[in-house]
Amino acid sequence: MPSVPDFSTKPGRAAYIDRRLAELYPETPIPLDHRDAYTLLVAVLLSAQCTDKRVNLVTPHLWALADTPQAMAQVPVGKIQSIIRPCGLSPQKARAISGLSRLLLERHGGAVPRTFAELEALPGVGHKTASVVMSQAFGEPAFPVDTHIHRLAQRWKLTTGRNVAQTERDLKALFPREHWNQLHLRMIYYGREHCTARGCDGTVCEICRTLFPGRKRAVRTKK
Repeated sequence: MPSVPDFSTKPGRAAYIDRRLAELYPETPIPLDHRDAYTLLVAVLLSAQCTDKRVNLVTPHLWALADTPQAMAQVPVGKIQSIIRPCGLSPQKARAISGLSRLLLERHGGAVPRTFAELEALPGVGHKTASVVMSQAFGEPAFPVDTHIHRLAQRWKLTTGRNVAQTERDLKALFPREHWNQLHLRMIYYGREHCTARGCDGTVCEICRTLFPGRKRAVRTKK
């Protein structure tokens, strides 16, 4: 007879979440359409403060213009900006795409580097973007934390949620390293479909109700 998980502890809650999300999402396709490490890098950069759905509508037009560092480095920043404008923050993102494309050619022979330090040295590439590329392009264990994961980790009391860096550290400590790459995507899917910012306040969705059946008050997310 299987043992009953102890939801009063973080490890007990984490074990249930890991198992249940694997049941709900056995397949973990990457939400951002891409062709290779470079197009994934650019797509993730574009997704900052923008939905994946909108990015996927914009990137085919960008790839038609240039889909390699060599080609993109030849495109005027203004032209890149005009295409990616629907994604928001287009002036900064266009400069970053142009700049990182040139640096890939100058420093890395046109290839996307395979270390966090080298990725984070590129314009517009922060730790979260680097984590997505490392995990999804190169299969390196990483746990990118976006707004969905940050919100869920707090609602499920897996972290005190002071900031995304702390949330990432806490989640890495709770879940098996070999699960990180799929689990972060599973949490994103669940956060979008069931435990949304407006649709669930920590008392509505299946996992929230299972973990905290006596919870009466909404859980406020700390940014």
